[in-house]
Amino acid sequence: MSLQVQARVSLKPYNSFGVDVQARLFAQAHSDDDVRDALAYATQHEVPLLVIGGGSNLLLTADIQALVLRMATRGIRLLSDNGQQVVIEAEAGEPWHPFVQHTLAQGLSGLENLSLIPGTVGAAPMQNIGAYGVEIKDVFAGLTALDRQTGELRDFSLDECKFAYRDSLFKQEPGRWLILRVRFNLNRTEHLHLEYGPVRQRLTEQGIDRPTASDVSQAICSIRSEKLPDPAVLGNAGSFFKNPLVSAALVAQIKEQHPDLVAYAQPDGQMKLAAGWLIERAGWKGFREADAGVHKLQALVLVNYGTATGLQLLELAQRIQKDIAERFNVELEMEPNRY
Repeated sequence: MSLQVQARVSLKPYNSFGVDVQARLFAQAHSDDDVRDALAYATQHEVPLLVIGGGSNLLLTADIQALVLRMATRGIRLLSDNGQQVVIEAEAGEPWHPFVQHTLAQGLSGLENLSLIPGTVGAAPMQNIGAYGVEIKDVFAGLTALDRQTGELRDFSLDECKFAYRDSLFKQEPGRWLILRVRFNLNRTEHLHLEYGPVRQRLTEQGIDRPTASDVSQAICSIRSEKLPDPAVLGNAGSFFKNPLVSAALVAQIKEQHPDLVAYAQPDGQMKLAAGWLIERAGWKGFREADAGVHKLQALVLVNYGTATGLQLLELAQRIQKDIAERFNVELEMEPNRY
């Protein structure tokens, strides 16, 4: 067996909050064989298997009594190219933002709005990651996953993934599917998504009238860098809460006291609220208790100023949830996976 299994390993370097908990066992998968070896090892030694990627969507609240397998597979392949449309495949362990930059360097458009999102390629479909009007489902061509129940490989189409807002089949069936590689439909002809005002505004400020996909990527990187702290400097998991979907009636009710409420109409008649707006209006922006806090520039981001534990961050998140429910009658849902 080529898989190297270590005992009692700190997971601090492997979660973007920088929470210092230990894994009972730890290994890194560099191939499909490593993944199968990890499954076999966990079964043989009767320990659970927890698979992680870049650790940017984790809140670790205690030591992990499992074999923690970090997906470290690498590889990017061009599967088809008709001169306009391209299908490109990336291994699950590829870091997401460098992968996006690679596609742009190849003259391929489609992923530019998803620039500077932390994490790995394999984790992207789990959450159906999205930003600035684009989600994974909009560029998705398929993926290959290992069924942990049967050990068989399965290819998934767009419909089979059951993508929804920050949701997918893989999130609905936790612990069953282990994503190995993901395929994307990209274009050599640019079809830019500039619906979000901040992107257009930033391009205008830069004097760019006819932007390229790379221009859009750079603008979004600039915006995100100003709004979101670098996990390497200040521990965080990006947006901690989902933007809640509520009824139009509730929006009207809230607007009676808060006329400047930010809300976006959805195709199904619901309204999407900006969770960051709600949290900021409730006075949590910049809040800090010991080393657990809410970022001073973006109320949607919880931060670890140094030695905060996962439990301290979780308790802070729960206090915010309770306050928002009482003030606005809105339930906030946490984005990170909690262990």
